[in-house]
Parts: sequence; C-alpha cells; structure tokens
Amino acid sequence: MSWDFETDPEFQQELDWVEQFVTNEVEPVDFVVKHAWDMQDPVRQRLIPPLQEQVKERGLWAAHLGPHLGGPGYGQVKLALLNEILGRTHSGPIVFGCQAPDSGNAEILAHYGSDELKTRYLEPLLQGDIVSSFSMTEPAGGSDPTEFVTRAELDGDEWVINGEKWFSSHANFASFLIVLAVTDPDEPAHRRMSMFVVPVNTPGVTIVRNVRVFGHKTPSHPYIRYEDVRVPKDHLLGERGDGFLVAQTRLGGGRVHHAMRTVGLVKHAFDMMCERALSRVTKGEVLGRKQMVQEMIADSWIQIEQFRLLVLRTAWKIDRYNDYKRVRADIAAVKAQMPAVLRDVSARAIQIHGALGVTDEMPLAAMMLESFHMGLADGATEIHKVTLARELLKGYKASDDLFPTMHLPKLQERALAKFNDVLATVL
Repeated sequence: MSWDFETDPEFQQELDWVEQFVTNEVEPVDFVVKHAWDMQDPVRQRLIPPLQEQVKERGLWAAHLGPHLGGPGYGQVKLALLNEILGRTHSGPIVFGCQAPDSGNAEILAHYGSDELKTRYLEPLLQGDIVSSFSMTEPAGGSDPTEFVTRAELDGDEWVINGEKWFSSHANFASFLIVLAVTDPDEPAHRRMSMFVVPVNTPGVTIVRNVRVFGHKTPSHPYIRYEDVRVPKDHLLGERGDGFLVAQTRLGGGRVHHAMRTVGLVKHAFDMMCERALSRVTKGEVLGRKQMVQEMIADSWIQIEQFRLLVLRTAWKIDRYNDYKRVRADIAAVKAQMPAVLRDVSARAIQIHGALGVTDEMPLAAMMLESFHMGLADGATEIHKVTLARELLKGYKASDDLFPTMHLPKLQERALAKFNDVLATVL
C-alpha cells in the first residue's frame, strides 16, 4: 500500500528550481509580451525561446508526455505539482511546453495521427516551434456536440468542410486547427462526427473576428468560418465517425490540467489576501485582527486545500489506472468545483483589498472573471455535475422494499429477532 502526502526529495528539488525560475524569469515576461502564444510577436520570440531551452536542459520540458514523445514521463501527480507553480502565470505553461490547447492536441495526434501527420504537425508542436487550436464549439452549440452542424463531405481524395466554429482558442496564432465536423448525419448522435487536421492557411478558412475575454489582454478566441475548405483524405484523425471518441481523449486530461493550474492561481489570490490582511490598518489594528476577515481567510484556506487534494487524488488515479473512463467521476468533480473555488477566494481577496481590488492595478478582478471562463471551458459546470451524479449513482441500487434499507423500525425488528435468545434469558 502506498498512500502519503510527501513529495520525493529529488523531485522537490526540481520544484524548488521551478519556483525560483518562474519568479525571477517567467513572471516578468508576462508584463512585456502581448500574448505568449503569438509567434509573430518579436518581443515574445526574443524572450520565451531562451527560457524554453533552459527548461529543456533541465529535463522539465513537456512534463505531461512520456519519453516516447520527448517528455520526462513524470505522470499526472508530478505534473499537478508543477502546474501549481505555473498556474499563477500567463507565460509559464508555454515556457514549460505543457500549455493548452496544444497539450491536448498533441495527445490526439499521438494517438490517432498517421506517421505523416505526426511528422508534419506533432513534432514541431512538441518542440514548441508552432502552436495549434481545437476548433470544436459552434455558435449554436457548446456543451452538447450533438447539436453541431459543421459538415465534412468526402469528395474523391479530399474532405470538404463547411460551417462555423466559435471560441477556437488561439486559432489566430495557430499553424493548424483540429476540427470536429459531421460526416455521417444519419448515424446515431455520437457516431455522426469525425475529427480532422486543417492547416490554418487552407483556402476557405476565415477568421470572422477575434473575440476577447474580459480580463485577457489580447483577443485570442476566434470565430471561424469554413467555406469549401479542402483537406487531404488522410487528414482524418482516427476512423470515420470517431470524432466524439477522439475529442474525449483530449478533454479528460485537459479538464484536469485546467484544475491543476487553477490550484496555483487561487493560491496566488490567497497569498495576496493574507499579505493585505497583515498590511492594511483600520480602526487601530490590521485587518487580519478582524474576525470577519479571519473568517474569509479560514474559509479560503479550507476550500483551497479540499480542492487541491481532490485534484491530486484524481491525478493519482489517472496514473494508477491509465484510463480516463475509470476516473470520469473524479474529473467531473474537479471540473465542477474549480470555478467555485476560484470565484470565492478571488472575491474575498478583492473585498479585503477594498477599492484597490476592483481596479486593473491588481490581478484579482481578472481572476474572478476567469472563474466564469473556467465554468464554461471544456464543458459547463452543470454538465459535469450531472455526469458526476450519474457516475456515483451507478454504485448504488434501489431498495426493493417499501421503506429504505436504513428504516429504523425495520432494523430494530431484525435486531430483536437476531438476539431473541439472548434477550429471553436476560430480560
């Protein structure tokens, strides 16, 4: 049996190095680059690649990948501990080669891409030479992919794609898109779709507009139109009709990775909260002496620790079982809890900072807005709660009696019958 809460000393040394590296080298970059995924930004290209080289030399590059794909094969628990540090930064994930959506897209290409697709797209993606986009959500449908209408029709040796996609994050920076489209409209709902690799410069791919999320500096969630977009037949990922299955390959891991990074972000909000509580004086004493402020601090710490342990246990289960389906309930739980923890803690931190907290001179208001983003990205919170409840109920069965199993009169009657002989001699 192995069940403890310690990090092995060797990896702790790596985490200590990461903490110092992120503080001294990565966090300052966030203030001077427009967007860390923008390969066309000369400032970004000057600053980030040298940092990536240091990470590679340290053996920490692409920690989510196994050695066969160029990663260290650390597994999800160590990745979680690493992401706790990276999560408080904008540039950190891309400096370490474990950024969304590229980490999930790499997983798809590794599992379902042909050798040619791996050479053309996966290898430069893993090296950090290009970035990608996952083009799935549509204007008329988000959490329910069975409502999607973008079509891909086979015409000789090419697939022809027509439709619109919404919130294709980082498509304005990407070299290629991974697109989900309906190929077999008459099949059952989860067999109607297929997944494709689409080079972003393919004729017919048009970015209608770049959408900016409040709190983000740069618009990076494009609305895309596909008009008679032709891609080779071999740009299909997996088998025809496997689109939903392929999507789940990346979404399960992606949801957990979001949660790992959010642990770091919410701890950052907590650190700011505590500093402010010890620094600000009102009514003759620091805020940290006020009982209602103390309550905010206590509630926040409890929420963070509960969430962090759930994330780490989920990561441990993924490492143990190597099967996202077996950890489906846990993944749904961390995804559902994530926005609430970030929202609650950042809101308390704002309150303790007073007027300063709602300005753009502190990052707290952006964090609170990000909590709503996290409640929608990779599936709405409500969907994950439904999934969790359904998975949990599979472990139970209905009572076959009129009254519940734990109905006290029934249990008492059974107990009296069981001990009748003893009671007869004593009473």
